[in-house]
Amino acid sequence: MTDTYPMRINKYLAHKNLCTRREADTLISAGKVLINGKPAKLGDKVQETDKVDVRFRVKKYRYFAYNKPQGIITHSPDEDEHDIRQSIPLVGVFPIGRLDKDSKGLIILTDDGRITDKLLNPDYTHEKEYIVSTREELPSHFKTKMEAGVNIEGYVTKPAVVKVLSPKKFSIVLTEGKKHQIRRMVAFFGLATASLERVRIMNIRLSGLKEGAHRPILGQELATFLKSLGF
Repeated sequence: MTDTYPMRINKYLAHKNLCTRREADTLISAGKVLINGKPAKLGDKVQETDKVDVRFRVKKYRYFAYNKPQGIITHSPDEDEHDIRQSIPLVGVFPIGRLDKDSKGLIILTDDGRITDKLLNPDYTHEKEYIVSTREELPSHFKTKMEAGVNIEGYVTKPAVVKVLSPKKFSIVLTEGKKHQIRRMVAFFGLATASLERVRIMNIRLSGLKEGAHRPILGQELATFLKSLGF
C-alpha cells in the first residue's frame, strides 16, 4: 500500500498493523484513539507527522495449522456438504484462503483478520508447496515447461519450482494462487490430476499432522511466520 497522506485514521491504524479497519472504527468510537492528544472521530485524517496513540489491551491472536481432508469445503458448503468450521472443535477462527473440495492439506486457521490481505493479496509473494499425483505419466519436458510458466486459458503462470518425484508424481512451489491453478496447469499437458495435497505455506508445514487434525502455531515458527508478513 502506498503511504499517501493525509490518511483516514482507520486506514492508518490498519497500515501500521495495529488492527483491521473495522476494529479501528470500534476503537475510535470507544474513544480509545488519540490524535495529537485529542480523541479521534470516525473519518478523521492524519498527517505523517501526527502523533497517534491507541489505548487498548493487546489481543492475543490464535493461529492453527489444519490438515483439511478431501471432501471438506473451505467456505460456504451446500446442504449436503461440511465445511471446516463444522469439522473442528475450534471456536472463533476462520480459514485463510481456500483449498478446493477435491484437494487436501494445509490450511491456516486464525482469528487474526490482519493477516488475510498479507497472505491473499497478489501484490505479495509467499511460497506454497504442493504434492501432486497424476493419472498418466509425466512427459519428459514437464519440469522445464511447468517451471517456466504455462498458458492456462489466456493467463501465463509465474515461474515455479518443480521436482519430479516419480513417473506420476511431482512437487511444485508456487507464489500465486489462481483458481484451480495446479489442476489447470496439469491439464495443459493433457494430464488428469489424481490427488493434490498442500504441504507448506511459507514456513508452516504439515509435519506429520493427521488428516482432520489441527495444531497450534507457536514459538519460533509463529514468530518467523508473522515477521515474513511484516508484523
